[in-house]
Amino acid sequence: MNFFAIGGISRMTWRMRIFDLARRHATIRSIGSVIGWDQETYLPPSGAGHRAAQLAWISARAHELAVSGEWRDALGEAEAADVGADPETTANLRELRRGFDRATRLPVELVARASEASSLAKHAWAKARADSDFATFAPHLRKLLDIAREKAELWGYADEPYDALLENYERATSTAEVAALFDQLKPELRRIAAGAVERSAARRATLPPGPYSVAAQQRFNARVAESLGYDFTAGRIDTATHPFCTSLGPGDVRMTTRYDENDFTSSLFGVLHETGHGLYEQGLPRDDFGLPSGSSVSLGIHESQSRLWENHVGRSRPFWEKWYPEARECFPQLADFPLEEFLAHIRRAEFSPIRVEADEATYDLHIILRFGIERRMLRGEITVEEIPSAWNDEFRDLFGFTPADDRRGCLQDIHWSMGGLGYFATYSLGNLNAAQLFEAAKRDTTVAAGCKRADYAALLRWMREHVHAPGATLDPADLMRQATGSPPATDAYLAHLRSRYL
Repeated sequence: MNFFAIGGISRMTWRMRIFDLARRHATIRSIGSVIGWDQETYLPPSGAGHRAAQLAWISARAHELAVSGEWRDALGEAEAADVGADPETTANLRELRRGFDRATRLPVELVARASEASSLAKHAWAKARADSDFATFAPHLRKLLDIAREKAELWGYADEPYDALLENYERATSTAEVAALFDQLKPELRRIAAGAVERSAARRATLPPGPYSVAAQQRFNARVAESLGYDFTAGRIDTATHPFCTSLGPGDVRMTTRYDENDFTSSLFGVLHETGHGLYEQGLPRDDFGLPSGSSVSLGIHESQSRLWENHVGRSRPFWEKWYPEARECFPQLADFPLEEFLAHIRRAEFSPIRVEADEATYDLHIILRFGIERRMLRGEITVEEIPSAWNDEFRDLFGFTPADDRRGCLQDIHWSMGGLGYFATYSLGNLNAAQLFEAAKRDTTVAAGCKRADYAALLRWMREHVHAPGATLDPADLMRQATGSPPATDAYLAHLRSRYL
């Protein structure tokens, strides 16, 4: 947004005041993102305690600004003067108001306490996961669960505490709406998953044995990411226990992956997934940093971008018809492994205990499990001590077996240690949105033709225009309506799964 091209001097003044405060707030938060990124990549274990204190201090300072009298007054002045302003300015003010009203319900002390508890919990979780020892993580989770309930009560909710937490990640979306979508998905997903697993078992396609060198994986992954549009002058790839992508500010969007020398596709599809997130962040209006118009709208939309590039593009035949020759050059083991067998390998379906390693056909069953467990946790229907047994019972019902230990069960994900209760549902919302957006994009003949020859420039341009450019000026469901013609629905996703796996 160009502030100096939006009308009279008085309106420019109030815009500059509230928008400057928003940019200052975003800058403070971005400092927290830098040291948070370092915490997940390079921080030595002995630095965890001090890092927790640093992050708590940064979070408190950002929150103090966001609930300050200066912010309140500047926002009120801007709203009073917003007569006949352009729609983008009006949307920015609406979302700044929404954020202010929500932020002012949380005391600074609670924000700092939550940040410190999460920072300590992440290190406790990493050790508990390595040792498969839920008991050592339980006290941290109990504290984070209490904080989540405290926040939910302060924010308020219509039907259940999960509503208040979901709003953090998928605004203007209710738990009941998500539950209705999942109720539509679950029976058909179970049928598709069972059929896909049976079909894969009948045609086992095993990748030739490694080692697939990490250096070769890094070169190949970078080539693929760059070809899709990821800008390495504005980003980088590092190694982490749990792959993620984070934006540290304009021109600095970083992602991580992890490597398996027995299967190069593990890191590759991690990079494809995080590239989708990175393309979204790099595609947001850079001049609007700190404003809603320069921010991502929701995790369900963010996840749509990662799942689209990972699955709809990265597991497609045209993609591998283009990239398999280069993969063979990087990994000599593939020389006598036919493309058809490779495609069968990357599209195999099996019931795995690990969500991040799950295939498309079975993935959403993992999310449905977590969604149900979290709702029960927040409603007090299960205690922290009962989580492992509740998890295993639900898992057995959905997948037909019990995880061998808590490391492969309730301890496998980092999200609870981050205080991320209410987060998991957005993964499946992302899958629904990805299929719906991909279907809509291919109605453009240029996009469709490009996808057939593995040239994705037109697809990225379509996403830039319809998904990235609006920033957070539209609610997620409204963005989906504008881009595809309807709010999030199950039809396109189920059709995609049936076509690929059955």
